[in-house]
Amino acid sequence: MQNTAESGTTPPDEPAGDVPAADVAALLADPYAEYARLRQAGPVHRITGSDGLSAWLVTRYEDVRQALADPRLSLDKKNGRPGNYSGMRLPPALDANLGNLDPPDHTRVRRLVTKAFTPRRIEQLRDPVRQLANDLLDAVADDGRADLIAAFAAPLPITVICELLGIPARNRPDFRSWTDALIAPDPERPELARDAAGNMLRFYTELIAAKRAEPGDDLLSDLVRVRDAGGDDRLSEDELTSLAFIIHFGGYENVVHLIGNAVVALLDHPEVLEELRRNPAKLPAAVEEFARYDAPASLAVRRFPLEDVEIGGVTVPAGETVLLSLASANRDPEQFKDPDRLDPHRVPSGHLSLGHGIHYCLGAPLARMETEIALTVLLGRFPGLSLAVPRDELRRRPTIRAHGLISLPVFWHPEKRTGI
Repeated sequence: MQNTAESGTTPPDEPAGDVPAADVAALLADPYAEYARLRQAGPVHRITGSDGLSAWLVTRYEDVRQALADPRLSLDKKNGRPGNYSGMRLPPALDANLGNLDPPDHTRVRRLVTKAFTPRRIEQLRDPVRQLANDLLDAVADDGRADLIAAFAAPLPITVICELLGIPARNRPDFRSWTDALIAPDPERPELARDAAGNMLRFYTELIAAKRAEPGDDLLSDLVRVRDAGGDDRLSEDELTSLAFIIHFGGYENVVHLIGNAVVALLDHPEVLEELRRNPAKLPAAVEEFARYDAPASLAVRRFPLEDVEIGGVTVPAGETVLLSLASANRDPEQFKDPDRLDPHRVPSGHLSLGHGIHYCLGAPLARMETEIALTVLLGRFPGLSLAVPRDELRRRPTIRAHGLISLPVFWHPEKRTGI
């Protein structure tokens, strides 16, 4: 299963009992239309990848929300049955991360990094993030056109999270290519994902050694000190390495997709774009709607029932893989009025794009702030922003888990640029 059954199709004889089957090809081609069909057909579906690995897909808002906080649904891979989908294949030293931990280990590890994402610390990053956003646009402003993912949406969160972790600019690897290889593995070249995981492991191992030798005023140095000091909150070496990986990985992936998807939504709705350009104070609330309307991650981290669990009236056996569709839940008409309409004034939002319960996205405040500033700067400087290719030529990653663009070609009118 290519990272949540991305590249397969569901065999017609696959459904278990009366549980309907989901069509992966349809989810890749037109995800929101297919999720609407699935919600109508039933709350839970069987989904199978081309490699034969299967899972249970949950599509309705209330079921997804409850399941996100259900302690009977484990994130620990050891509770999954062999032969079912279990997520990205990572070396053990990268696999001991928050996305694979249950309490009490999850509680202990998360407590150690929560201080990095306090409102005060995030607010201190606001001016540097604004400066970075302007610097990135300065680099392409005179060109009149750019791939907004490669030039802006991707380097902004990578740079911010590297600064937070204390990764010097000279030592920052081609993290985007590694991430792409892991999120959407090439079935024709599986060695690319293996190589990416190996490169990441070597990078973080060497980085942690450097922080031990020469600590700095950064989050990773703080975590190394906690690891080496011992005590009840002590991290194992694998947990430390995995923590660096998941902060880096999560701090990049969700934000780049959130920014890219928001820009496309605005270009699809020029009246909303113009309203927010004239009144950027409305952007913080609008970011919540962008997250709901086109979630950066279509699926939450997979779960494994510790016992037989009933979801939406369907009994899912212990050890099976459960996939919770955030994208489908966010478009459920039982929860959101006119869910397929982009409404920046929608209050309250209640979207699930950043999770719910104890596994709620640790970096959510940072993701919101980065997206708000990115859009404020972009709309203010390039009021003539337009797609440089036909809308149907935009390409997304070939995966049903991460919902992000491969590229976003745009152009603007240089003579209308203004500074912020």
